[in-house]
Amino acid sequence: MCSPLSLASDWPDATRYARGGLVCTVDHLASSAGIAVLRAGGSAADAAVAASAVLAVTTQHMCGAGGDLLAVVHPGRGRGEARALLAVGRAGSGSDPDRLRGEGHTRMPFRDDVRTVTAPGCVDGWLALHSAYGRLPFAQVLAPAIGYATDGFPVSPLLATAMPVVAGVRGGEDFHVPAVVGTLLRRPRLADALTAIGTEGREAWYGGAFGRGLVAVGQGVFTEADLARDQAEWTEPASLAVGDGHVLSTPTPTAGYLVLAGAKVAHQVGALAAAADDPHLLVEAVRVTGHDRPARLADGVPWQVLLDPADLDARAARIRPDRALDLRVPVEGGGTIYLCAADGDGMTVSLSQSNAAGFGAHLAVPEVGVFLHNRGIGFSLQPGHPAELGPGRRPTHTLCPSMLLGPDGAPTAIGTMGGDAQPQVLLQLMAALGTGATPAAALGRPRWVVTGPRSDGFDAWEPWPDGSVAPAVALEHAAPPEWEEALLARGHRVTRADRGRGFGHAHLARTTGDGMLAGASDPRAGTGDAQAF
Repeated sequence: MCSPLSLASDWPDATRYARGGLVCTVDHLASSAGIAVLRAGGSAADAAVAASAVLAVTTQHMCGAGGDLLAVVHPGRGRGEARALLAVGRAGSGSDPDRLRGEGHTRMPFRDDVRTVTAPGCVDGWLALHSAYGRLPFAQVLAPAIGYATDGFPVSPLLATAMPVVAGVRGGEDFHVPAVVGTLLRRPRLADALTAIGTEGREAWYGGAFGRGLVAVGQGVFTEADLARDQAEWTEPASLAVGDGHVLSTPTPTAGYLVLAGAKVAHQVGALAAAADDPHLLVEAVRVTGHDRPARLADGVPWQVLLDPADLDARAARIRPDRALDLRVPVEGGGTIYLCAADGDGMTVSLSQSNAAGFGAHLAVPEVGVFLHNRGIGFSLQPGHPAELGPGRRPTHTLCPSMLLGPDGAPTAIGTMGGDAQPQVLLQLMAALGTGATPAAALGRPRWVVTGPRSDGFDAWEPWPDGSVAPAVALEHAAPPEWEEALLARGHRVTRADRGRGFGHAHLARTTGDGMLAGASDPRAGTGDAQAF
């Protein structure tokens, strides 16, 4: 048996504690911007937008203003109910699945095709979040991002590694420079665009240089009317009681329901308590709730349908402690950031911003130098499929920023990047927190993820050549040998992977019963940083 302590990695405990505010991101520049906004009297929402905007400047290889944004916001105990923000862009009016099928496509193009781009919702998401919960002028909130875009920022190790893949992309000239860590990089076109958004609002973006450029790049996919439609929507979060608390996440068309379903099933079979010693039950909870996601998740499907109690009970009943399930479906012919922020009044923001994969579609809008996401990969090209591509439809999303509410109602923001691995990572963090681990200790533990046949981060639930679904489990390099032995003994396929590779960049921010804040950033992010005051 392995004790929880022995599962800790060689990373030190870096949990930050505070009363005034807390911001956790993948980049210390973004975390610093969020803290500066909090110190200036801003809310957690202001801090989240400020940090997100800085990341859109410094971390284009993972997110940007050409992508989408999702969030769960808790205004603080006694200040109202939690809400979910879906800034998920819709397919353009010119989207045509028949044309793609006629060209021989059986799935959405992954890159280099504007038809896999949907109207980016990020900027609408910033505006909606600020309008609902902000305290400072929007221009002031965007000022740190504008400053870094204008004056420059140092190239991070992860950005330097990613830059060569877009060296020839028109519109991406900001990154057509030597990829040297620490080199100063400026983005003047984006600085001008952010300045205009700060003073003139959404019209400066969707009706300005970006909008005109996207219509031109789209060559008929998008119209001005498509971009005039607000891409952001406030709604109730998906919510489920688990144990003596509640789990909240973003509703459909996102993968948030898998966080809730996995947590519920895991709790029923005792997987959360056993995960530190033997991951089999937690792996099975992930597999039995997620294997049929491609057939069930789509825009317009109520999240309540996907969390039917009888269905979850039946899934839990299928799990065997002695062997892996043989899950099969008929064979058919990440670039993301997560951040969280909390303020001294109890407001907590759990936010994901995404390009989908790396630099997204590897297409940019030259007028502003912003890369476009490839979130359209969430559509199906199967005729009649509930998630089939169509004008005005929203693609399914792997993003699932989430929140845990304790018995006293105190919120914990929890989330990660990582494509299909996101719900899996969050369940492992829940298990660690449930055994008393600090945020940093929970983030530092070794991880596993179920993987798909293509291993691109977006194929976890695609069938393998033999029709089986998610039979392979990848273990992080530091995972104890007992994990591998236990999984192999029950019939899982097991592989080993390098530290951090495909295992997410997660962050945690929790409010304790006495109002203290505690949080940490994932050490796998390299430049990740949690700051507090």
